[in-house]
Amino acid sequence: MCQLPVEREGERVNTRQGPPHCLEQTGMVTMATAMTPEPLTALSRWYLYAIHGYFCEVMFTAAWEFVVNCNWKFPGVTSVWALFIYGTCILIVERMYLCLRGRCNVLLRCIIYTLWTYLWEFGTGLLLRQFNACPWDYSEFKYNFMGLITAEYAVPWFCASFIVERLVIRNTLRLRFDEGAEPGRTGGQPDGGGRGGRGGGRRGRGARGVATNANGYVKVD
Repeated sequence: MCQLPVEREGERVNTRQGPPHCLEQTGMVTMATAMTPEPLTALSRWYLYAIHGYFCEVMFTAAWEFVVNCNWKFPGVTSVWALFIYGTCILIVERMYLCLRGRCNVLLRCIIYTLWTYLWEFGTGLLLRQFNACPWDYSEFKYNFMGLITAEYAVPWFCASFIVERLVIRNTLRLRFDEGAEPGRTGGQPDGGGRGGRGGGRRGRGARGVATNANGYVKVD
């Protein structure tokens, strides 16, 4: 057993200094505890943005089908291309948000996001059309341009931009990945009881006071 200096409330208890290997192990534990969780990589954020866009398109088309045709089956449709389109588009919007958040208000930012969305939709649609692979066609809308974009979607795109910035991008940027997290632990506590509970509690009080969930992701304030 190694004895190291211990501090108690109101007093200090000095004990004999332990051997070098004990101090080395203690230093390793201190370093592990002080490790700060890493931000998500661009690829991880792209994946989350792609899934968000994919899900929203399915829900939007299902709601549109219900409103227009009163279809209680709520058939939502999309394309696999939507994963690339939405993931890349929102990742670029993220960079816009980081550059513009201190320069203009949220209303102006959302207008810029909407204009960018139209530009991105037109560009990707035009590219896919060269291979007969464009999954959307707005030709039936009155204010469409080449069937690739339409002015009728300006308000939905603006609302989507607001939701993306305030809920998706800001929360995604707060996520951190903790490589030291162990599967099955939530908030530093194991799933089951037993002796592991005390050890898990000590591990959970890591750097910056953030709690780690079962998949190793934490959200910092």
